[in-house]
This record gives sequence, structure tokens and C-alpha cells, in this order.
Amino acid sequence: MNKTTSIVLADDHSLVRDGIRALLEGENDLIVIGEVSNGQEAIEMVQNKTPDLLIIDIRMPIMNGIDAVERLKKNNTTTKCIILSMHDSEEYILKSVKAGANGYLLKDTGKTEFIKAIRTVEQGDKYFSGDISNVLVNNLLKPSKTIVENTETLKSDTPFDLTSKELQVLELVLSGLTNKQISEKLEKSKRTIETHRFNLMRKMEVKNLIDLSKRAQEYDLI
Repeated sequence: MNKTTSIVLADDHSLVRDGIRALLEGENDLIVIGEVSNGQEAIEMVQNKTPDLLIIDIRMPIMNGIDAVERLKKNNTTTKCIILSMHDSEEYILKSVKAGANGYLLKDTGKTEFIKAIRTVEQGDKYFSGDISNVLVNNLLKPSKTIVENTETLKSDTPFDLTSKELQVLELVLSGLTNKQISEKLEKSKRTIETHRFNLMRKMEVKNLIDLSKRAQEYDLI
């Protein structure tokens, strides 16, 4: 009989938690024993219930997921942690690794890979999806920089709290490139670029390319 893996979900969107729970319901050896909506609650639940695995989002109120993972690891928790996020920026990935995350998955990950990641991490290994692994490998190949030197705080100093990857996509969008052209240039999936573009529009509070360009010029982003 397989050992049952107990899981706590941490995400401030109940629909996301419901989706993950539904995805796991078909697996007899995986059971969700708790749900929380911020990093502080995640720490408290992990300390109280000692689950095998914590699946946690980055962007949450009160305390973000990366800080929560770092706090848990400093407290020598035995709970393994997987970051599940819509962000594939280098800053977030490297900071997650430095914090002690056992895995990092994007929210558009399919069920098969999601389950594989859980089982891999539970067995004591690390799991990072394809694009994430590329970021880690590329960083390790940079001889003059370390993970610490390449990370930034979650709250950047740029207007609208844009990440360096979002700024890069913004520049390419405003240069007239299509999502497909940007994805080829940055060697990212088209869906990833679409997500960055959506985040730019949302963060900068604009609805079209013209307004995006005006807002970028207004704040000296280009």
C-alpha cells in the first residue's frame, strides 16, 4: 500500500485552490488536509499539522509565498515546499531556490506534470518545469554571478512593481513585435508571453497598446 502524502494549499484565490483540490482528488495517495490564503496562515498550518507537502503561491497578502517558505526552512520544517506561480521571471525563480523551495511550477502546468512534480519532491528530489530549469542552468553558467547576486526583492523599485522580465517584454511589445515574435526572441512559450502582456496591462491599468505606450512614456519606462 502506497504511503499517503498530506498536502496544504496556500493561494489567495479560492478558485485556484478548488482547482488543485479537484485535480488531486483522483489520486488515492494524495490528500489535501488544509487550505489557507496567505503566507502567515501557511506557516501556522504547517506548524500545526506538519503536512508532507506545501503547495504555495508567490503573490499573497500579509506574507508572500517565498518569504513563507524561507521562514519554514529556517525553522527546520520537514514539510517540502513547491512554489506554484504564474510568474516565470528569473528573479522569482532564483529567490525561490535561495529560500529553499523544493520545486517551482507555473500555473499553466498540465495535470500529468503537476502530479509528477509532487511525487518527485515527496521522494526527496527537486522538480522544476522545463522553462524554469533553463533559467537555473543559464544562471549557473554565468561565471561572474551567483544566485544571491541575481535576485531582487519581490517589491521592485520600478513603477507599477514590474519585474525585469516584464520590462523586457514591454520594450519588445512597444517595438511592434507580436507575441509569437517575442516568444521566439526570448525563447519562451507564446502562452508565457501572453501572460506577461496581460500582467503589464493589469499592473499599468491600461486596456490597449496606445495607452500602454503613453503610460510607459509617462513613467520613463522606455
